[in-house]
Amino acid sequence: MNTSHPGPDPVRAPADQQHEEPIPLSASRHPSSTSSAPAAAAPPAVSSLSPASGPLGGGNSVTVNGTNFTGATEVRFGANRSPSFTVVSDTRITAIAPAGTGAVQVTVTTASGTSSQFVTYAYTQVSGPVLSSVAPSSGPPSGGTPVTLTGAGLSGATAVRFGSTPASSFTVVSDTQVTAVAPAGSGTVQITVTTPGGTSNGLAYTYATVPAVSAVSPNQGPLSGGNTVTLTGSNFSGATAVTFGATPATAFSVVSPTTISAVVPAGLPGPVQITVTGPGGTSSPGVTYFYVAVPVLNDVQPGSGPLAGGNTVTLTGSHLLGATAVRFGSTAASSFTVVSDTAITAVVPPGSTAGAVPVTVTTPGGTGGGVSYLYLGAPVLSALSPAQGPLSGGETVTLTGSGLGATTSVRFGTVPAAFTVVSDTAVTAVAPPGPAGPVGVTVTAPGGTSAAVTFTRVPPPVI
Repeated sequence: MNTSHPGPDPVRAPADQQHEEPIPLSASRHPSSTSSAPAAAAPPAVSSLSPASGPLGGGNSVTVNGTNFTGATEVRFGANRSPSFTVVSDTRITAIAPAGTGAVQVTVTTASGTSSQFVTYAYTQVSGPVLSSVAPSSGPPSGGTPVTLTGAGLSGATAVRFGSTPASSFTVVSDTQVTAVAPAGSGTVQITVTTPGGTSNGLAYTYATVPAVSAVSPNQGPLSGGNTVTLTGSNFSGATAVTFGATPATAFSVVSPTTISAVVPAGLPGPVQITVTGPGGTSSPGVTYFYVAVPVLNDVQPGSGPLAGGNTVTLTGSHLLGATAVRFGSTAASSFTVVSDTAITAVVPPGSTAGAVPVTVTTPGGTGGGVSYLYLGAPVLSALSPAQGPLSGGETVTLTGSGLGATTSVRFGTVPAAFTVVSDTAVTAVAPPGPAGPVGVTVTAPGGTSAAVTFTRVPPPVI
């Protein structure tokens, strides 16, 4: 059936040249009949990659930067599809690189198409990482120790392991250095670093046990410190500190895992606890060191005696416990006994010359004194007057000489005589009765007994 028209059809422009004036809404008799088609979404565009290269075997993570990534359905490295990827945002995708060779174009596909920018990813032969040192090489079983790993090829590290346990955290500082925090563990383990190029050689890391101090010798010393003591115990290897109370040792050296030699710091009188700190931690208190005050002497009784020594004296003072030596001048006492912290008895050694010498006592607190001891020479007799007398005795005899002031006895032979000390140079004595003939007269004082001077008993005349 033919459709008739009142007149000829107007000639219309091709569709792409058609243009109509918009009809105001108010003039439109059917406003709902006007509609517009939605604009087509732009295809994705790739601008950069990070990293832009990786190992032939793939497996490393690559960040793809660009635009219009929302809804991405595929990421390809050349002809090979990424085994997995994540659309982080409209401008970023993280993708796992597949295996490949050479330089390839990376593309992203969405519902709007596939990116066309020629952004390339280079497959390279990546050398595995190498570790050369770890510091420190030990730490406590609880972990938490920061360690520094040095080596080569460490860039791009994806894992640091202590044995089979991942590090608590790690940071790639450079291609030659990684810092890591040790996890908890025990024993000795191998630290390794994994990068896209493989896994490194292992370096030993030891989970050290806490040091234990069992003894100190000597266990006391002066307030000034400076003396050397020997600590015995266990797990001393790698010790970093030795303390006396809260004060660090002046110096120390680790002789072996069970022995430390330490120089004692200055301290106050009394006991302190010694501790040792090592990679495994700090030892528990338990071994005591005593700071001892310097000894002081107040008196010595008796205060004098013979040059020959051998007499016993009592020293009194303070801080005398633990005495290791008693000296009269520079000569050690023949023997001594510590009675208490305030008293010592000592046997006086022989002296070299008459006169006073200082008395000192040595203890772990040092050497102190404060008193003198007087060595007395033996008395000397030079003459008797008269030098003879009757057999019946009773004659008063004047003895002259030196060192007679402390005379304790006068004897005619073996018979003691009554005497009076006149001065240091004179003594009078009453001759006891005895047989006719000569007899030796001697004087005894704290310094000894004099040489004999002859007194002659004369019988009465015979008529």
